[in-house]
Amino acid sequence: MIAGPIRNLIREFRKLPGIGEKTAMRLALHVLGTPTERAEALAHALVEVKRRIRPCGECYQMTEQEICGVCSSHRRDRSIICVVEDQAGLMAIENTRTYFGLYHVLGGKLSPVDAVGPDDLTVGRLVARVKGGEVKEVILATNPDVEGEATALYVKRELVPLGVEVTRIARGVPIGGELEYADALTLGRAFEGRGEF
Repeated sequence: MIAGPIRNLIREFRKLPGIGEKTAMRLALHVLGTPTERAEALAHALVEVKRRIRPCGECYQMTEQEICGVCSSHRRDRSIICVVEDQAGLMAIENTRTYFGLYHVLGGKLSPVDAVGPDDLTVGRLVARVKGGEVKEVILATNPDVEGEATALYVKRELVPLGVEVTRIARGVPIGGELEYADALTLGRAFEGRGEF
């Protein structure tokens, strides 16, 4: 016998990725126990992000402006584009503070099971950017799962005829990891992607 508004809130939290029944219930009860001002601030932030955020007209990352801060920066190396699946991938790379080129967000990855094909991604726009002539290298930074690999291969196939260098981020054993716990595929890729020490 849970009150209707609490049930509705739990249902909405459950629609979020990675949120199960128990976590949704904990979140709903947390919101219920917070001051009204905090709940209103959360609701306002949710509405504001939906109203004000849109894809950049160049790279498709989420921004408030028509052209994002990365694309409009004069400090970025315009000869390199790093291709990522989504905003999360872009943020992960940006947080390393080691990459200073431009980005291109595909908006997902090829997945026949989920009915996501090439026309559902921004590959055509990436090809148009490369045809502009300023880009010398495209770095593929899709996730190393089956769909991410298929997407990277598709993008490479579209770009190679344009004469641009297409590279892939290295994959292998993580820092702090132990070899005995790494799977054979990860170790194999670590050997393939080895470099000078």
